[in-house]
Amino acid sequence: MPTPQAVIFDVDGVLVDSYQAHYQSWQLASRERGLQMTQDQFVATFGRTSREIISELWGDEIATPAAVAQLDNRKEELFRDLLRRDFPGMDGAAELIDGLRGAGFFLAVGSSGPPDNVYLVLDRLQRRSAFHGVVTGTDVQRGKPDPQVFLLGAQRAGVAPPRCVVIEDAPVGVAAAHAAGMKCVAIASTGRVRESLHAAELVVDSLRELNAERIAAVLAS
Repeated sequence: MPTPQAVIFDVDGVLVDSYQAHYQSWQLASRERGLQMTQDQFVATFGRTSREIISELWGDEIATPAAVAQLDNRKEELFRDLLRRDFPGMDGAAELIDGLRGAGFFLAVGSSGPPDNVYLVLDRLQRRSAFHGVVTGTDVQRGKPDPQVFLLGAQRAGVAPPRCVVIEDAPVGVAAAHAAGMKCVAIASTGRVRESLHAAELVVDSLRELNAERIAAVLAS
């Protein structure tokens, strides 16, 4: 019997082109509190949990856990509203998921986002049932580049970490995949440049460049 293999998908920038929706929702939510997020701050923190971002950027202004949670929830509520109005699914995402499932790969999600965000994306892609395990920001205590999210994803998929390939779009995600003992494919999605993703085993510009054979080759490299 073949050794099980798995692909663990990040969500933002991998399954959904959410860069603009995240930036816009951060701007709207911060302005409501008299705060500001610059483009540089957004780029530097993209891919981390919202609560980590709030504490790092506005820890002096927002000092209590309750206030952090309130801003966190408001930002994500605004983000989901934007996605419901205009869902920018990544080109080729549904087809890649179907192809990998058909080839016998186990699939998981490893995201720093809240559950409502993650399941909204999977439902809009009509692929929730394709995944053997889903890990969101509420399941982990440490955000990327810590490997916790991907290690838990491998556990839920029932596949050993060395037999997993992560698909990511952020340098911190590539680092988290490698820290978990996994190979990584990086996609240069909106707001990312290929040079920043050079540590990945393979960098692509579109999910349409990937298929089961190419993922298997990365795993074997």
